[in-house]
Amino acid sequence: MRRLWLLFAQAVTIVLALYFVFNALGPERTARAYRQLPQIGGPGQTATLAEAGGALPSGPPGSGSYRGAAARAMPAVVNILATKAPRRGRHPLLRDPLLKKFFGDRDRDRDGEADDDETSLGSGVIVSPEGYILTNNHVVEAADEIEVALADGRKAAAKVVGTDPETDLAVIKITLERLPVIVLGQSDRAQVGDVVLAIGNPFGVGQTVTMGIISALKRNNLHINHFENFIQTDAAINFGNSGGALVDSNGHLLGINAAIYSQSGGSVGIGFAIPVSTAKSVMDAIISSGHVVRGWIGVESQEITPELADSFGLSRKSGAIIAGVVRNGPADKGGMKPGDILLSVEGKPVADTNDMLNLIAQLTPGGTAKMTVLRKSRETTLDITVGRRPVSK
Repeated sequence: MRRLWLLFAQAVTIVLALYFVFNALGPERTARAYRQLPQIGGPGQTATLAEAGGALPSGPPGSGSYRGAAARAMPAVVNILATKAPRRGRHPLLRDPLLKKFFGDRDRDRDGEADDDETSLGSGVIVSPEGYILTNNHVVEAADEIEVALADGRKAAAKVVGTDPETDLAVIKITLERLPVIVLGQSDRAQVGDVVLAIGNPFGVGQTVTMGIISALKRNNLHINHFENFIQTDAAINFGNSGGALVDSNGHLLGINAAIYSQSGGSVGIGFAIPVSTAKSVMDAIISSGHVVRGWIGVESQEITPELADSFGLSRKSGAIIAGVVRNGPADKGGMKPGDILLSVEGKPVADTNDMLNLIAQLTPGGTAKMTVLRKSRETTLDITVGRRPVSK
């Protein structure tokens, strides 16, 4: 009996030893099998993780590190320091509760007296080898001196080529050789949920990259600019990021960071950028003529609300009600009347007043545009000679 017991104990010991050895080698076998799997890529790609030095696969955009996108975009994002002589009173934008938090209250010192010189800290994006830089109008507005600092350490004085207060965009220019230039992306293809990076110089700490997603598109009625079509993002944007770049996961420019909503002065995940499609059209106009020329027909409009739709007996909720017409203006001469509902401009449907403003602004002054209105339940097409929109001061 004792002999049988010893044999049984030895057998159990051997089985347990084999079990522990198998478990010890199991993870290594699993890891080795994983390293031999081909990476995600094109057909026939067989490079292994072991051959890549054990690094994780880079994968498609959004699956790992964004250092490639950051490295491509960062050299073209610059810091801007605009110096202004002291002026009496404060810019009206700074009195806005939203914008005051974004731009800060920097025009007074600790004793409440005006500083000798006012400075505006912001960012910009180099968009051409000739030295043209896109930034916000509020960064360089009324500046007496503008200094641009590149990511490679070089500095240069800049001059203002032109500004467009209605979109809060400006173009400045520096003269340096071998300038890094950002690649313009396609903001019209951007979708909610796309990963984006915000690059700028927040609070003057130095060039900084933050990451987030596109939270919303075509934001308007924020009463920040006259023409609004913002990209909303939760990528952290703070004081000093104004005029900086919002880029996609490839490092291509999607927008110019312009404003945040904040009650504390810091980022709360609600930031707004001007789409690159708008920025490019404004930039091209400024470079070619020094200012932006927009169409104008001389009307005041009002949104169609459910209450107005009921009172007018309207079956539709889209369009813009013409609340007023400038006497002897283009719309008046073309036959448009108060109470008309503007449905389309040159065949493009008008969803609301913001749509109307943007569509009319894109028209060429001096040309004739067909506009469809709803008048007393009947659609009428008017031929209106487009005027030139007065320049905002």
